Amino acid sequence: MKKELVFLGPPASGKGTQTSRLSQEMGLPHVDTGSLLRAAIQGGTPEGIEAKSYIEKGALVPVEIVAAIIKNRLLQADCANGFILDGFPRSVEQANILETIRTEIDGANPVDFKVIYFDIPQDVLLERIIYRRSCAACGKIYNLKTLKPKQDGICDCGGELTQRKDDNEETARARFETYFNETAPLVEYYKQKGVLKNLDAQGSVEEIWNRLQEAIG
Repeated sequence: MKKELVFLGPPASGKGTQTSRLSQEMGLPHVDTGSLLRAAIQGGTPEGIEAKSYIEKGALVPVEIVAAIIKNRLLQADCANGFILDGFPRSVEQANILETIRTEIDGANPVDFKVIYFDIPQDVLLERIIYRRSCAACGKIYNLKTLKPKQDGICDCGGELTQRKDDNEETARARFETYFNETAPLVEYYKQKGVLKNLDAQGSVEEIWNRLQEAIG
């Protein structure tokens, strides 16, 4: 049966790590809306050209354009057996649009559809972000408390470890507040539909992976 997964979770909740592994092991494409939007703009597609015009004006890209880009991606051959959707929907309005897209694509065919919510306390998220460091050379991410490099300030590959300018407590709190305010109705929406799986996103990568396997079935 076709498996369609939507991943919800705040910044630093660990979605990226788990998505990469799940995509590789299950052979399901990771549909990341941010990357799709950038690719459409770079590729000069009709939707990309229109999206670029909004971005250049400093305006938000209308949800209809984003939805069209997502629909085009989900129609591609590698999504025939399913997909992992990350970054969309972000509101109940967008969830309704996704339902319409899925109905148009799947018709009456049976689909295993689940929404995985990476549930994690804000204080844990703050700690992950404040202590997060990344390698300027290879891109590997460390945490100075839970995942330290062998040598302080140096990646195991030899590259320099840096901290993003927005990885500070004030900025992180603002991002989390915005995220939780926007997402709370969406989580309740999918809960009412009976497709929400609440995933405890605390613990080691392997522990979270095992919980994810149970959640998706």
